[in-house]
Amino acid sequence: MAFPLAAIGLRQILRLLLLRCRSSRSKDVELLVLRQELDVLHRQVPRPRFRPEERWVLTVLQRLRPVRDRVSFLVTPDTIRRWHRELVGAKWRYPRRVVSRGRIPDHVRLLVWRLASENPTWGYCRLRGELKKVGAQISTTSIRRILAEKRRPPSNRETWRQFMRTQASSIIACDLFTVESVRLKTLHVLFFIDLHTRKVLIGGVTDGAANAAWCAQIARNLTEAREGHDGPIRYLVHDRDKRFCPIFDEVFRAEGIEILRTPWRAPKANAYAERFIRTVRTEFVDRVFLLGERHLRSVLGTYVEHYNRERPHRGLDLVAPEGAKDVSPLTIDDSVTRRDVLGGLIHEYYRRAA
Repeated sequence: MAFPLAAIGLRQILRLLLLRCRSSRSKDVELLVLRQELDVLHRQVPRPRFRPEERWVLTVLQRLRPVRDRVSFLVTPDTIRRWHRELVGAKWRYPRRVVSRGRIPDHVRLLVWRLASENPTWGYCRLRGELKKVGAQISTTSIRRILAEKRRPPSNRETWRQFMRTQASSIIACDLFTVESVRLKTLHVLFFIDLHTRKVLIGGVTDGAANAAWCAQIARNLTEAREGHDGPIRYLVHDRDKRFCPIFDEVFRAEGIEILRTPWRAPKANAYAERFIRTVRTEFVDRVFLLGERHLRSVLGTYVEHYNRERPHRGLDLVAPEGAKDVSPLTIDDSVTRRDVLGGLIHEYYRRAA
């Protein structure tokens, strides 16, 4: 940087000497020519870029000129002042020294988390006092920073999830989804799912309008919903679809079942039913051309039978909804056979009997 700076400075000195040797008239003409050239260049390059040494030279030269003559056609006065402030800041800039207080040991952090979890009503000062009693010297700010991610207030989603998990043995959920046939006919499917066993029951399939009357009639005819259920059904979860009319809810209330309607625009509140819809679309619906209502009812019944008996479920520790079968460990003499379902769309594997 020193050599370019010296070259620019020498060039400016020579220009000043030449200007002194010339007449005042020639100076005025040269200034007009230079200003015209600057106007042309400014139109071609709206925002020119300056190197650091060029900024320094322009700043110094502008400071040497009288205040009334400090006019530049390339930069504004505010830019010159900013460059000067940067030079002053660079003069007084010192290397930053970071004072490290050391990392809090892991055993102290674990102790803070333990005391906070066992005593949720304690504040930071109370925790600091209890830690001081056992010989752990830590500030209140450090305790607050450690517990920043551990002591979050529970959100509505976590509260609803906790409720669904604790009451799953007495909850069933229902929902509707649509399927398009080959002739672009919209088919409606109403299904129920047991949150405890994940067993699915198809309530009905129709190629007409799935209105409130149809859903209410399905509710009246639904007598198999309690099959395979260990305890009594206390809750039925569904969204705020207008097809789940008051008559639909009243049929279940007559059986002693309370209706839980999910909040507005909260599909995760009915996550079990939504997950089944995604599963049935991915594994079956999106891979088959459906001819009509009878075809959908036939193949959907086959798929639901596979889903309940053979398909492993992640929420059930990779066990099928209808329970696991007692199988001995696989040996080298055992052979595994494949069974095709839905024309080979889905495969089921089992061990051939000896």
